[in-house]
Amino acid sequence: MRINTNDNINGSLSFNYHYIENYDKFASSIKNLCMRLKQVILSVLFAGILLFNGNQSFAQTSTVIGQDLNTITSAVPFLQIGPDARSGGMGEAGVSSAPDANSLHWNPAKYSYMKSDMGFSLSYSPWLRALVSDINLAYLTGFKKLGDDQAIAASLVYFSLGDIVFTNITGEVVGNYRPNEFALSVAYSRMLTNTLSGAVSARYIHSNLTQGQEVAGTSTKPGNSVAADIAIYSEHPLEFDNLAGGKFSWGLNINNIGAKISYSDDNTQRDFIPTNLRVGPSLTLDFDDFNRITFMVDFNKLLIPTPPIYESDSSGNIIYDDNNNPVILSGRDPNVSVPVGMFQSFFDAPGGFQEEMHEVAIAAGIEYWYDKQFALRAGYFHEHATKGNRKFFTLGAGLRYNVFGLDFSYLIPTDQLNPLGNTLRFTLHFDFDAFKAQSDDANSKK
Repeated sequence: MRINTNDNINGSLSFNYHYIENYDKFASSIKNLCMRLKQVILSVLFAGILLFNGNQSFAQTSTVIGQDLNTITSAVPFLQIGPDARSGGMGEAGVSSAPDANSLHWNPAKYSYMKSDMGFSLSYSPWLRALVSDINLAYLTGFKKLGDDQAIAASLVYFSLGDIVFTNITGEVVGNYRPNEFALSVAYSRMLTNTLSGAVSARYIHSNLTQGQEVAGTSTKPGNSVAADIAIYSEHPLEFDNLAGGKFSWGLNINNIGAKISYSDDNTQRDFIPTNLRVGPSLTLDFDDFNRITFMVDFNKLLIPTPPIYESDSSGNIIYDDNNNPVILSGRDPNVSVPVGMFQSFFDAPGGFQEEMHEVAIAAGIEYWYDKQFALRAGYFHEHATKGNRKFFTLGAGLRYNVFGLDFSYLIPTDQLNPLGNTLRFTLHFDFDAFKAQSDDANSKK
């Protein structure tokens, strides 16, 4: 990849077959599951049709107020990337999914519900693989229970932009560098009641995009910031007449609440990091001892200011006031502090309430487990066309075998190219409890 340093830069196995003792039992179980799934899917489709018809007249009469495209941007956008393949296979939904080692990104409050005493996972996501081969995101995370009601966790996410050749305005090569970004996080989770847990996280963010190069006549430096997360998670067991059981879960996570970041010594040019509100429910149905299915939905909203519409003259040039500040025609001033920006983000869109609703991205996923050994996943992610236009389907699968587990996910973009489009993502799990049990079993046989 080649970059002109005179340009401006924006902050950017086999699974355990012995459980299936005879084919007839397995076939009967799958048949019953399919019949129940059909009823659930028909109910969901019917509800969807009603909602669509109820909103169709509004959509036909409404218009987009303000700019056609008014995307909210931030520095270090890699913090928004779903790092693991499990949630990656469910449309990047995960705030209320079943707890696992990767919960720190989605909702660290889930760690208190972990059944295992300790575990970790390693994920790898290729990036823009259709164009280049050396950009990728790696994610390492682990947790440790401190008792029945609390846990700690840590993670490292590393985003490499590969080898980049920097040139000056005349095209002469001035250096070959490997820009990168990373975030190191720690979290503490604790049960607050029998059905509710809470968590706090701290994060250090480092973004080295220019390797100290001079950009547009300005000396640059790596950007650094610190941030925090606040999260809650709740599970409620359910009983059904025709099912073995189930549960309703919900979660809320406000992540990356932190200081603005700068890439130069000019501290007046500081960018928001992607503070995000993620909230959503999930419903798990246990059809029998072997079959489990979970439906989940995440709602995401960036808690940073929406760009306003500035007043301009007949030539399209922005008009400035006597203090050399651009005159805002619609919306609010985005140059505010982080707390004010978070609060303001709920009512500062130039297009009013309608545009505020467009800023809510929706991720929906479904996960099916057979005998807690084999999983199939699917999902869909939707973002409004004026707010980034990310729309894609996802597919995924998972295997669990004794100590190890492996997840895959595949992203299928619909309306535009996606950096993860048509590429496989991988996550490797390691369960220390299973390893310890296996070792104890081996020792007992000696």
